[in-house]
Amino acid sequence: MTYRRAVLPALAGALLLTALLWWAGASAHALHLSGATSMLDGQTAAELERWLTPWSYDPPTSAWVGTEVSGGTGGTDGGAGTDYRALYSTALQIRFGAVFAFFLLGALLLVRRLPPVRGRMPVALLALWAWGLVAGTLAVTVSAPWLIASGGHGSFRFLPRLAGVISSGRQVLIVTALVAAAVTVLAARVAAKGTGPLSHEAVPARAARLAASVGTAVIALSLIVLSYQPVAAALQQVSSNTGLLAEPGDLLRQWLLLGAWDTPAGGQLGGWLLYRAVGVLPLAVVWWALRRLPGLLTRATVPAMAVGTVCATVFGLLTSQLLRMAVNGAGPDLSRGLLLLSADLGNGVPAALTCGLVAGSAAALTLRVAASRAGTADATTSAQDSGRLRSS
Repeated sequence: MTYRRAVLPALAGALLLTALLWWAGASAHALHLSGATSMLDGQTAAELERWLTPWSYDPPTSAWVGTEVSGGTGGTDGGAGTDYRALYSTALQIRFGAVFAFFLLGALLLVRRLPPVRGRMPVALLALWAWGLVAGTLAVTVSAPWLIASGGHGSFRFLPRLAGVISSGRQVLIVTALVAAAVTVLAARVAAKGTGPLSHEAVPARAARLAASVGTAVIALSLIVLSYQPVAAALQQVSSNTGLLAEPGDLLRQWLLLGAWDTPAGGQLGGWLLYRAVGVLPLAVVWWALRRLPGLLTRATVPAMAVGTVCATVFGLLTSQLLRMAVNGAGPDLSRGLLLLSADLGNGVPAALTCGLVAGSAAALTLRVAASRAGTADATTSAQDSGRLRSS
């Protein structure tokens, strides 16, 4: 599919995702109305507000610590309060603009290289859904410095606070990104009509399996090795005394670790094995996706493979988290409520972006080398067979 045909579906999805997030943020204040408080208990309302606040133009009251008068009388400096509110609004404007831009760019590449036709529609839907989470995470990251500065103490524990801001707002993205992905796929399906047969790059099966193994090994490095409890603790304790760059441990965990591993301790071995099986599920998803991706893409370029691997890693994480949520819900934790059980949904997206880009690039380069060697071997074999036929 050409960029000219792909731009309208990508634009429609980006606009819808931005509008849905804005609408969700604008609904946060409704949780304080009498009708909402009589329908929802206080804990549920507080949890929903925590999900929606990162996308709301109405900041929480706790954000204005920097506007208190130094005399400690409890009043606020009107001019300073206005400035901080303007800074907060700037952060939200950057956030929504970045959501639109990041989703548009990723969707444009995915729709062009993975058009939703001839059996590709479910794969394209899942990839765009995962990319919506990535776009939202990137937007939160880009706007985080302005949001932190609007609190009045931007230089205090900046990196730990940055890690906390990056991890917020992900639950709302799961729903809104799915809706935006569905609209993008449907629009792309309509745009693809009448384009004729799509180009297809033949990929040797052995080369595809080798590339999938290399990419999965990179993901396994984060999911199993770096996420192992002693290693993760060492990353958490990384410290430096360089002002804004002090205490980077929380941020390193956000961008490097896909999960959390430990050894059996106290509990039943069967339960531990069940959780570990759920934990390694992303590796199976990534390997299967990388094995199929070169044949689904119209051209297995490095950017397409890298973005596709990021989407596969995010989808694998979501699948694992949903299964873990079901396992927890089947036990006594069901009394905690659905909202609390789903609190961990969307974790690991920053690490999935980091590791997925590296894994996808490594898989694409491996695929290119392996396919080239396979082509050379086939050409040599054909030449030898032709020589034998002539001599005979």
